[in-house]
Amino acid sequence: MKTICVYCGSNAGARPVYAEAAKALGTLIAQEDAALVYGGGNVGLMGIVADAALAAGGQVIGVIPQQLVDWEVAHRGLTQLEVVDSMHTRKMRMFELSDAFIALPGGFGTMDEMFEMLTWRQLGLGKKPCAFLDVDGFWQPLMTMMDTMVCERFLHADQRTDLWHGEDIDMLFSWLRDYAPADADKWMDEKRRSQLTSLEDV
Repeated sequence: MKTICVYCGSNAGARPVYAEAAKALGTLIAQEDAALVYGGGNVGLMGIVADAALAAGGQVIGVIPQQLVDWEVAHRGLTQLEVVDSMHTRKMRMFELSDAFIALPGGFGTMDEMFEMLTWRQLGLGKKPCAFLDVDGFWQPLMTMMDTMVCERFLHADQRTDLWHGEDIDMLFSWLRDYAPADADKWMDEKRRSQLTSLEDV
C-alpha cells in the first residue's frame, strides 16, 4: 500500500482516546513508508492524523474543497494540498490517489465518504480495501446494522466480510498487506443475475 486514505472527524470527539488513535494511525502510516491521503483540514481528528504522519517523517496529501479553504480550515503544512471545486470532486480525487481506505471515528462526512467507497467496490468500480478502525466500540453499532443488512438479504455476506473492523492497528496493516478482494455478486436474486448475464452475452 503506497497511499492510504483516512476518513475521520473534523471534530476531536468527546474523549482523548479518539485523538490518541488518530495519532497512532498517522504515525504508523508514515512508519510503513506509505503516504497519507486525507481531507486536507487542520482541525479535529483530521489535523491530528496529518500532524502525526508529518512528525514521523511521512508524506501527507490533502484534498479539500474551496469552500473549506475559505472557512480557513485548510492545513498549510502538508507535503501537497489540492484544492478542488466540490465535495464530489474531492471524493473522486481521494479515490484516485489512494490504495486503501480507513475510517476513524467521525460523523456524517466520514460515513458518507467511506460508504461511497464501499458502494463503488460493490458495483465493481474499484477493488480497494476498506477498513473501520474502532475506538472503544465506536463503530460496533454500524457493524451490527451491516449484519442486519445481510440477514435481510440487502447485502451479500461476502461483501460484509470483505471489510475489516477492529481496534488493533497492527492487525489492520497485516490485513491490508494480504488483502484479496471478494468475488461477490451484488445481486441476491438469481433471476436478476441471470438477466444481467444474458445482457452481457448479447
